[in-house]
Amino acid sequence: MTEINNGADMNSVSIDPDGQIIRLTMANRTYRFHAIWLRDNALDPNTRSTGNGQRLIALQDVDAHLSVSHAQVTEDCLTVTFMLENKTVDYPINWLLTHAYDKPNNHAKGWHKPAHTLWDRRLMSHLPEAEFDAVATSPQALKVWLNHIAQFGFAKLNNGPVQPGALTQVVDLFGHLRETNYGRIFEVRVEEKPTNLAYTGLALQAHTDNPYRDPVPTIQVLYCLESSVPGGDNVLVDGFHAATQLRQENPRGFDLLSHYCARFEYAGDADVCLQARRPMIELSADGQLQGIRFNNRSAAPFTDIPFEHMQDYYAAYRRFAEIIDDPASEVGFRLNAGDCFVLDNTRILHARRAFSGAGTRWLQGCYADMDGLLSRLAVLNTTYDDALTG
Repeated sequence: MTEINNGADMNSVSIDPDGQIIRLTMANRTYRFHAIWLRDNALDPNTRSTGNGQRLIALQDVDAHLSVSHAQVTEDCLTVTFMLENKTVDYPINWLLTHAYDKPNNHAKGWHKPAHTLWDRRLMSHLPEAEFDAVATSPQALKVWLNHIAQFGFAKLNNGPVQPGALTQVVDLFGHLRETNYGRIFEVRVEEKPTNLAYTGLALQAHTDNPYRDPVPTIQVLYCLESSVPGGDNVLVDGFHAATQLRQENPRGFDLLSHYCARFEYAGDADVCLQARRPMIELSADGQLQGIRFNNRSAAPFTDIPFEHMQDYYAAYRRFAEIIDDPASEVGFRLNAGDCFVLDNTRILHARRAFSGAGTRWLQGCYADMDGLLSRLAVLNTTYDDALTG
């Protein structure tokens, strides 16, 4: 191993004898980078478009036998020369540290993003919410509100316009409507011949929407236009918190619900037959919590669990439902006309208390996409980088 340079007091870089790995030491911590990774992620204008940052070359354009022949480090930059190209590229130190992959993998199955704050009923004392006018006129207020959705999986928005279609103004703050078989906007009020139990006054168990759809809508907005009937309060449950509790209590049950696919279907309209098979607790390849699909009304017969595991699967399913239904898991609130909430439909389950009697309850709903919301938040974080408050 050859030490090439020690240009800064605490920084040094060395190259392995075969030139395939460099070791960058910063403040007594060493980060390893492969030559092929560095070349593939080069930041020069011949590799990346200066206009949009997209890569201009394919991996096949890079010599499979490339190596690092020279490396030099300063306080804020690493300079690397690749052979056989004889190409020299600069990498900002901060960029390298942000993208360093030489780190221990201590994640247990079922881990969640550090940006996610899991919650239970104790969140009732400080619900994430904002005023419509503030969010609509202040980028800083919008940033805080969107960050609450990213962090907690939902946030309320109060005192908006009381007019049909006003929920589209909410979606316009961060993204675009996603049209489904329910239309661009759907009405949530009692119907004489309901095609969905949501269009009745019955209580609804906490659930995620559209589990029978693939891909599932990732954002849901419910906007209140009339609210004079007794009852009908909204209830939310953090599905990631419930899944984490199940994993702590019953690791085998968690494994069953995350390993085997449940089936969901919807055929409420004559021209609609939607079907999907996904685990109730969905994990990424490295075990990160990705999504919850839980909707008893739309569950089809489970046929993908082996016979010898079916009894235990149902026991885990029952316990997961008990955790979700536990009042200790939920927050509840009543929407007044002009109020709404936005939720991450891959994480947050929503329920409704039963209602009846004199008065009316009229909500409008729609779907959008979480990637649009996170994109808007990332732009706001870059543009308005002052500290989040609230």
